Amino acid sequence: MTVKTGTLHKSFWMVALWYTLVLFSLFTDALSVTMRESSLQVIRGDAVNLPCSFFTSSPINKLNVIWTVAPFSSPENPIQVIVYDHGQVMEDPSLIGRVGFTGIPWSADIVLNDTRESDAGVYRCMVNNPPETTDLGIGELALSVLTPPSLPVCQWDGDVAEGGIVTLSCSVEEGIPTPEILWDKLNPEEIPLPVNMDGDMSGSVQIVNSSSQTSGLYRCSASNPLGTEHCYVNLSIYTPNTSSGILQGVLLTLAMSLVLLALLLLITWLHRTGQDGRWRDRKKDEYNEIPYTPSLMKRSFV
Repeated sequence: MTVKTGTLHKSFWMVALWYTLVLFSLFTDALSVTMRESSLQVIRGDAVNLPCSFFTSSPINKLNVIWTVAPFSSPENPIQVIVYDHGQVMEDPSLIGRVGFTGIPWSADIVLNDTRESDAGVYRCMVNNPPETTDLGIGELALSVLTPPSLPVCQWDGDVAEGGIVTLSCSVEEGIPTPEILWDKLNPEEIPLPVNMDGDMSGSVQIVNSSSQTSGLYRCSASNPLGTEHCYVNLSIYTPNTSSGILQGVLLTLAMSLVLLALLLLITWLHRTGQDGRWRDRKKDEYNEIPYTPSLMKRSFV
């Protein structure tokens, strides 16, 4: 019969650990809790195992295990996750179907399925097994739920005429760790551009005194260790047509001249019409006058 050396070493260490625990139980009746990890990371949607080991020298018919979490968003309001009490398991209503013990009553490990960003926080494992007293009996670990960047949104604002100022902006809704925002001009050659961060999740590029060379395809990249997402802006800078502007000025001047000429003719016509009317009125007055006749005057006194 052949026994592998690795198996012998493993058996030796398991026996040594068992004797150590027995000796510990002989010299103390305190219950001890050990967290095998101080922090864990999980990608959103994946499952994660939260380890919590304990040692007790008393029967476990009165064992009590409580898991709580203090969310990073509101650490002052811890939430009860799952409880094992005298053989009964009770989950928080919001976590039913997503949390469970994996080794109870010999281990207080739990598994958390379909992880969400709201699951991130500081988890506490509290074990009690009367009549033993506990050396705090509490273990803690921090759980971070990582999220790849969401698809960023690109847009531009400003004056796209030559010599104007244009601002390219890019924002992303989610991503843990916080995504890094980068801008590049893709053609005619790829050129990285300096980015002004407008917050943790957005960044912009300002283009001053734009020209025809400014035209092209621009790309925003949002990156974290879980991936990269892109959005694009196709910018076209136009040059104002100076000959067209001169023609428009000439036409405007000509139109104003015609209007002024029409007004002058109208005023002249009205003036002449007014003089002719006064001349006719004068003629009428002359025809209506009674001429003075001396013979009539003399005849009246006879």
